[in-house]
Amino acid sequence: MEINKIYNENCLETMAKMPNEFIDFIITSPPYDDLRNYDGYEFEFEKIALEIKRILKKGGVMIWVVGDKTENGSETGTSFRQALFFKEIGLNIHDTMIYYKNNPMPTTGNRYHQHFEYMFAISKGSPKTFNPITEPTKYRGIANMKNRGQNGSLEYEKISRTSEKKIGNVFFYSVGGGISTKDKIAYQHPAIFPEELVKDQLITWTNKQDLVYDPFMGSGTTAKVAALYNRFWIGSEISSEYVLIAEKRLEDAFKNNLFINGFN
Repeated sequence: MEINKIYNENCLETMAKMPNEFIDFIITSPPYDDLRNYDGYEFEFEKIALEIKRILKKGGVMIWVVGDKTENGSETGTSFRQALFFKEIGLNIHDTMIYYKNNPMPTTGNRYHQHFEYMFAISKGSPKTFNPITEPTKYRGIANMKNRGQNGSLEYEKISRTSEKKIGNVFFYSVGGGISTKDKIAYQHPAIFPEELVKDQLITWTNKQDLVYDPFMGSGTTAKVAALYNRFWIGSEISSEYVLIAEKRLEDAFKNNLFINGFN
């Protein structure tokens, strides 16, 4: 297969070209519950899931970003059904993370504003790579014995120690024009990933030179971020319109010297 290429076809066609256990990491957001207009293209979830299991390396991870629409007064539950199907076919639901939108579009009706989507970390066995994002943490009030007083009582002094801890599994991002990405052309696609979201997951679950796949490439965010962080990548996108957007976006990034070594 040709690497660092977006295949303008159904992802089932692309994956059929791949040998078993070919891909290190997958990150994608499928066109769930008809929330996105893909011009009537069919989304054959179960077939796609089985192919994902086949092409993913042992220890590989997939980040499956999905939500539910509300119809007939109820959320569909599609997100959970998909996660459980991955488990049924032998993959692990390694983690259920939250993609929290700091500034979502307001909604009407008798529900609170929808602020989040699920990010299911689906793994083939135990993940072979985990580079956790950390944040400083301070332990306060740890007491050391200082000396013994005249009456025999012990005196203590408080000390502080700074360390690092893993961040939690809720990821906060602001979204929208000029925020999810600076690439104006990307907004010709109706639903784009924040580049920071892809970066955070890519760094966590992969190492340099790993091979990343996005079966629903859309505006090309996965490809751009993978190239920025020295990962190989492959994408599938059935819409020729979106492929043109993604390719132009990558071309502009290359011209602006965003890639250290160009495409890997």
